[in-house]
Amino acid sequence: MSSRTRTRAAKSGASVHTVRIPRQRGRRGGDPFVVVVPERPSLTRQALTGLALLLWDHRRALAPTGFALVALAVAGLLHAMAWWSGLVLAPLAAGPLVWLAVMQRRRPGTGSVLAWRIGLAALASTGLAWLALAAGFGPLTGPLELVWLLGLIAAQAAWFIVRRTH
Repeated sequence: MSSRTRTRAAKSGASVHTVRIPRQRGRRGGDPFVVVVPERPSLTRQALTGLALLLWDHRRALAPTGFALVALAVAGLLHAMAWWSGLVLAPLAAGPLVWLAVMQRRRPGTGSVLAWRIGLAALASTGLAWLALAAGFGPLTGPLELVWLLGLIAAQAAWFIVRRTH
């Protein structure tokens, strides 16, 4: 094979193949053509890209799931760095119950309004109590992982019901 048509080894990324076409005879002083051919992505990479795009498209619908995953990570970090932070977070679990009492006193609700207020206060209070316990004992200790999963399912279901669909 002539040196004019042979490709030379070029430095490029691991997933890119570079083919250099040598200088043509009639073009004096012209630069050679460079054709860059990307490597085909693997099936795993295509599947992960598709999953990431699907999650990005439905990010608003999956907001409670994202918050639950962040809460799990935060609780794990708090437990690893400062187990006593559970003692600091414990009084916050009563906050939603205080909110419920104040709302019922200012604007008394009946029927479905009262049911939604009680459900919201119970879910928020359970979530804050879980965060305090998970920060103190670890997020995957004993029944805390089941409480986390049930809270995630309840929050996601309530979000799908309340959220307007487009």
